[in-house]
This record gives sequence, structure tokens and C-alpha cells, in this order.
Amino acid sequence: MTSRSQPSTLWEYANPVRFMRLSDWLLPACAVAALVLSAIGLIWGFFFTPDDFRQGATVKILFLHVPAALMAINAWIMMLVASLIWLIRRHHVSALAARAAAPVGAVMTLIALYTGAVWGQPMWGTWWAWDPRLTSFLILFLFYLGYMALWSAIEDGDTAADLTAVLCLVGSVFALLSRYAAFFWSQGLHQGASLSLQPGTRMDWAYKAPLYISMTGFGLIFLALVLAGTRTEIRSRRMKALMARERMQG
Repeated sequence: MTSRSQPSTLWEYANPVRFMRLSDWLLPACAVAALVLSAIGLIWGFFFTPDDFRQGATVKILFLHVPAALMAINAWIMMLVASLIWLIRRHHVSALAARAAAPVGAVMTLIALYTGAVWGQPMWGTWWAWDPRLTSFLILFLFYLGYMALWSAIEDGDTAADLTAVLCLVGSVFALLSRYAAFFWSQGLHQGASLSLQPGTRMDWAYKAPLYISMTGFGLIFLALVLAGTRTEIRSRRMKALMARERMQG
């Protein structure tokens, strides 16, 4: 007597039913943790850290700017991975997760661009400069808009998933440029990476501790919103399938 092979612990959640069951308890847990950690990180950072000896109180914008910028880039990387899974294995949950991540990533990118301008104006004397790093980030934002527009413009879900996956592959160049621009270009107005694994201290722990907490909170915000968005996309697809079946029967 042969036993049925069990799905792997990773791919079993490509099943919409299993995904919905998992996200039933994971979503509220992530949402609560995200709210708590983000509040702690931002309140600690903005109200209980000392002013920088060079930038003064302006430096505190980093507790919002850095987590938003990090999630803007990582959101696109997550979309890339989900798109590749869709192209290779044709799992609908991965395609829907990529779609759900796009508006979250776009908002994070917009927050990063705005807070970067607010931070940069007193430091550089201008709200914007065509610095290579800033420009690649702006292009990434435009790719987010194009990705969402392409999903909305195509009626067939599988075709939309295919085309947006290709667009995601192209946009990943700018996501990586935004992520590693501090290593590619030494010139330009934008400062180097705030956090680095390279030897030497770049930031005091008085700033690092609340920043790490804020980054974790933003990561959980992203996860919670993607889970919620993916659940909505699954329900929407189910509703469309039921409506199409009713029309055929009628």
C-alpha cells in the first residue's frame, strides 16, 4: 500500500484554501505586532533620541525615511520572486501576492521620496537633485505605477500576471540600483548607506536601536497589508468565477 505524497511545507500554501487558513491567524498577529513596533520605533526615534551634532533634529527623519525606502525596494524584490514563481510554477497565489504588494510598495516609495526631500532640503539647499540614487528611486516609483496600471488594463487574469511579471523583471534593475546605489556611486549629493556591514561605526546605537525597531515594524506592516491584499484578490477571483458560472448556467 503506497501513501500519498504530502505537499512540501513551502508549496502547500500555494493552495488558496491553505493560504486563507494560514492568513486567518497570521494577519491579525502581524497587524498588532506592526502597530506596536512601529509606534515604539517612531516615538522613541522622534522624541527620545538626541539631536545629531551635524544635522541637528533634522536627522530624525531617518526613522521614517530609511524603513520606508527599505520596504519600497524589498517590496519590488518580493514581487520579483512571486512573479518568477508564477512564471515557473503557475501558482495563482504568488501572482496575486505580487499584485497585492504593488500598491504597498508604491506608497512606501512615495513616502521615501517625500521624506528624502524634507531631509535633503536643509542639508543640500534643494528639495531635489538628479543624483543617480534619487533618480533610480524615482524611476522605481514610475515602474510601480506602470505595474499597477498594466494589471488594471488587462481583463484576463493569467495574461495580466504574465505581462506584469515581465515588467517586474525589467523594473528589478532599478530596484537593485536603488538598493546598492551607495556602493555603485560615490559621487552625488545623497549620503552613503546609513547601515552597513562594513567595518567601522556609521551610526550610534542611540539611533540604531529605534531605527531597527521601526524597520521591523515597517516590515510587518508590509507583510500584513500584502496578506490582506492577497486575501482580497483571492476572494475577488472566486466571486468572478461564481458570477461567470451563473451566467453560463443562466
